[in-house]
Amino acid sequence: MEQQPPAAPSGAAAHAIEAVFRLEFPRVVAGVARIVRDVGIAEELAQDALVAALERWPRDGVPDNPGAWLMATARHRAVDLVRRRENYARKLAEIGRDLETTAPPPAPADPDDIDDDLLRLVFTTCHPVLSAEARTALTLRLLGGLTTAEIARAFLVPEATIAQRIVRAKRTLARKNVAFEVPCGPDREARLGSVLDVIYLIHNEGYAATAGDDWLRPALCEDALRLGRVLSALMPKEPEVHALTALLEFQTARAAARTGPDGAPVLLRDQNRRRWNRMLISRGVAALGRAEAAATGAPGPYTLQAAIAACHAHALSYEETDWATIATLYDLLAARAPSPVVELNRAVAVSMARGPAPALEIVDRLAADPALSDYHLLPSVRGDLLARLGRGAEARAEFVRAAGLTRNARERELLEARVAELGP
Repeated sequence: MEQQPPAAPSGAAAHAIEAVFRLEFPRVVAGVARIVRDVGIAEELAQDALVAALERWPRDGVPDNPGAWLMATARHRAVDLVRRRENYARKLAEIGRDLETTAPPPAPADPDDIDDDLLRLVFTTCHPVLSAEARTALTLRLLGGLTTAEIARAFLVPEATIAQRIVRAKRTLARKNVAFEVPCGPDREARLGSVLDVIYLIHNEGYAATAGDDWLRPALCEDALRLGRVLSALMPKEPEVHALTALLEFQTARAAARTGPDGAPVLLRDQNRRRWNRMLISRGVAALGRAEAAATGAPGPYTLQAAIAACHAHALSYEETDWATIATLYDLLAARAPSPVVELNRAVAVSMARGPAPALEIVDRLAADPALSDYHLLPSVRGDLLARLGRGAEARAEFVRAAGLTRNARERELLEARVAELGP
């Protein structure tokens, strides 16, 4: 079923439930999945806990720790479910008695700490019995808390396609009786590529939300960064693990400067770089160094992206950015991991290093790609290039189109402001 919170009453309780749904849902699903060993059932029990919150919180008040309340409620229902199964005695001996007497773990506060269940969940949903597309869609649904519409938007495919992938993935995991665990040795390595990809996508959704009223979803960024750090400790010889962690450190370091006091987006050129988190940048530099030290061949895609992010992090001002190096790194990335989105990002770098005209040629070639037909950043980038070339009327039309395509309210406001700048 579609992962949406049930209809909630107005007021403080409604806002609390919505916030908890977004922030705590992945941890609740992960915690319950460890009990029932079925991610589909775990999702349903988490939804049941939300329904219980809707019934109780408006009457009794919002708990001091709403996430723990949801976790406890879902876990109690999970234990009840286990009791109703034929293997009640074995399950109760293993987990039921302890779960009834153990308080639910608090949400991790330290960036280096993490609820292990989240890591189990991401490795379970990235099991090789699923197709690559199904792994990513299911992990974004359960770990990232994204709706089918948001996932479809991220992958530029119809919502119905994503919905089918998620349903089939949950059925496959249940039918194959996939263990809810962090695998070891070759099994862990076999799933690593998918795990890295979905962690990156979860961070991207937090860094620039696909839909909604907020441009940032910091909790998703924090969860993704935490998972990256844990993987770096588990797999110290894997360069791409360190590289992804470095990339997330660099990106998260800029988060505080990416929005103004009212939550409006602040573009890179206008950001106050004194608000960038230098500690995270230092951690990113160290992680990138570990990635380069562990590498034995050509740099992988996350190493290249981390190197690009490092160029931005080292620039003390927008004008000092080493765009020539960034453009070269994007050339390498486009050859190593070609995709329409990488090519669009390459066009932006080329425009800064070599001028808007050659960049516009790249973007115009992408216009024929059906995967980008409804992708709002394509007309947004094209509009910026046209404006820099003095083709104001065409630029305005592109920004109007981009504003009509985005589902994020903050991003729409930004694009509408560009339209207004260009005049009628």
